[in-house]
Amino acid sequence: MENACEIIGLVKRFGPKVAVDQLSFSVPAGMLYGFLGVNGAGKTTTLRMISGLIRPDAGQIRVIGIDAVAEPQRAKQPLAYIPDDPVLYGKLNPMEHLEFVSALWGMNPLAGRRRAQELLEQLGLWDRRKEWIESYSRGMKQKVALASALIHDPRLILLDEPLTGLDASAARLVKDILLGFLKKGGSVILTTHILEVAERLAERIGIMSGGRLIAEGTMDELRSSSGRAGGSLEEIFLQLVEQEESSA
Repeated sequence: MENACEIIGLVKRFGPKVAVDQLSFSVPAGMLYGFLGVNGAGKTTTLRMISGLIRPDAGQIRVIGIDAVAEPQRAKQPLAYIPDDPVLYGKLNPMEHLEFVSALWGMNPLAGRRRAQELLEQLGLWDRRKEWIESYSRGMKQKVALASALIHDPRLILLDEPLTGLDASAARLVKDILLGFLKKGGSVILTTHILEVAERLAERIGIMSGGRLIAEGTMDELRSSSGRAGGSLEEIFLQLVEQEESSA
């Protein structure tokens, strides 16, 4: 099976601090990979390296088989990245914003407009399409960010806390859209502090602590390795992180 993303020996330092330490994992095409850890574990730094926003100090990153360190521009084409606090153009309405983003990706204007309308309708924003984004709630802005990520039909989406600020119905809608994206062969790397979401959606889960991957696998594999048969992801996560911190 083709890997949507492959990380080998990734290292990133900020001064004397090692933010990411010899990180290795892979995400097969069509998979939602749950990437978990406490604040400061190195998750966001990793996503920013995959997206090409910052360069690693060592290691390899491959996006759909493309060397993202050697060919950063080419590697950015098949992916989308939504940070936990996405930057949107507040003085535009969502239709204008999505048409602008589609133009940046070199899409045909008519195709970009059609895709923007489709996404706004799916996300329940079509009736609010003429309002400035700066007037939107945080949850509505998260929806616009998701539409911006999907506009050019990427093959890999990096999501950093995408459900923050969403009410239950909006969160369910976003999850349904992500599941539809996966069914079409897309792949997702998702960070979230809502562990129940990761447990329900992720096929594989990686847990970081102190810049290192301390556990990885399916829920059954994580239960087996932690000795918690039938345990929840929250129980397993807390146990593994506490063990790692106590041994540090």
